[in-house]
Amino acid sequence: MNRRWGASAVAKLGLLAAVAIVLGYFEHLLPVTGIPGVKLGLANTVLLYALYLLDVPSAILLMLLKVGLSGLLYGGPAAMLYSFAGGALSLFTMILAQRSRGLSVVGVSVLGAVAHNVAQMLVACFFVETRAILAYLPVLLVAASVTGTLTGLIARYSFRGLKPKAARDTQQETEAAKNSKKNKQGANNRNEEPKKTDGKSKTRLD
Repeated sequence: MNRRWGASAVAKLGLLAAVAIVLGYFEHLLPVTGIPGVKLGLANTVLLYALYLLDVPSAILLMLLKVGLSGLLYGGPAAMLYSFAGGALSLFTMILAQRSRGLSVVGVSVLGAVAHNVAQMLVACFFVETRAILAYLPVLLVAASVTGTLTGLIARYSFRGLKPKAARDTQQETEAAKNSKKNKQGANNRNEEPKKTDGKSKTRLD
C-alpha cells in the first residue's frame, strides 16, 4: 500500500473529518454571528491543519469528506452544492496562497474565507437568476475577513502545539521505512550467500 494512504494516514483523516463535521454541526445549530449566510468557519481550521501539516491530497480528500458527510447528516442536496462550491474554491485559493511567499496562515485563512463566500454567492446568483443578491456581497466580504482572521489565529496557535508532534510522527515513519528497506536488503543478501557457497563447492569438486 502507498505510504501516503497507510493505516495511520487513514485514521488521521477519519479523525479530522469527524472534527470538521462536529464543528460544522455546531455552527449549523448555533449561528453565533447573527448575520444570515455568515458563519465562523471553524471547520476551516481543520482544512488548514491538513494543508500545512499533511499534504494537498489529504486536504482535498478531507474537504470532499466534510462536504459529503455534512450534506447527508444535516444538510441536503442544496446545502451540499453550496458547501462544495465554497469549499472547492476556498481550498484552491488557500493552496495557491500557501505556496506564495510572505503570507502567514492568517492571511491564507482570510483569502480562503473570502473565496468561500464569493463561490457561494455565485451559486446563489445562478439559481436565483438575479443580480440583486450581489448587493449583499460587500457584507459577506467584510464578514469573511473577520471570521477568516479568527480561524487563522486559532489555526496558528494550534499549530505551535501540533507541529512538533507531526514532525516527530513524520520522522518516525521515515525511520520505519528506512529500517524496512534495510531488513529487505539484509534478507536478500542472506539468500544470495548460499548460492555463492554452492558455486564455490561445485568448483572445488570439479
